Amino acid sequence: NNLVIFDQSDRPVWSTNITGGDVRSPLVAELLDNGNFVLRDSKNKDPRGFLWQSFDFPTDTLLSEMKLGWDNKTGYSKLLRSWKTTDDPSSGDFSIKLRTSGFPEFYVCNRESITYRSGPWIGNRFSSVPGTKPLDYIVNNFTMTNQEVAYTYRVNKTNIYSILSLSSTGLLQRLTWMEAAQSWKQLWYSPKDLCDNYKECGNYGYCDANSSPICNCIKGFEPMNEQAALRDDSVGC
Repeated sequence: NNLVIFDQSDRPVWSTNITGGDVRSPLVAELLDNGNFVLRDSKNKDPRGFLWQSFDFPTDTLLSEMKLGWDNKTGYSKLLRSWKTTDDPSSGDFSIKLRTSGFPEFYVCNRESITYRSGPWIGNRFSSVPGTKPLDYIVNNFTMTNQEVAYTYRVNKTNIYSILSLSSTGLLQRLTWMEAAQSWKQLWYSPKDLCDNYKECGNYGYCDANSSPICNCIKGFEPMNEQAALRDDSVGC
């Protein structure tokens, strides 16, 4: 009643962990049109009755209808984890996870250090994600209930494929498949420059990518360390 992956020596290296269920009804494994690989009762196609689904365990890519956030019912924290390198799909250093306290927003982390924040949800997007022009084929949605806190999107045209991806270098990007060119087109990415980095200029500092140094103090404050300020260090003011 479980899916099992074996290595070349016929030793199990991974499996689902499903217990119980109605043994009189056989289980089926099915790859759905949206990319979700599910294990379900052969008589029940209702998504709420799936016994196991790959959408509960995202890797480095968020597909249409996949949720990113926290599911209080299952206890799953659904986050993206980067590949180690572009050629090595093992877990890398970067992850994107949802902060559920206060105004929910996403953080990109390099191990435990925050490198980028999305800003809070403002009705149709996250406030600090630059260049996210509305796309007529993508419907964004953010849910905040006692059951879950999650972001999801849906592609409403069957001939378009669009994904969110977290690269091995910590770049969050929206990619859409271009059929004519047979390649992915990058529609936007974050962070775009140093000023998008989390706390780039420290306390009471502001960032201007067009100035040198890029970090300056707001009126009434001075750099905590003049020498460090000349090197654009985020020492703050």
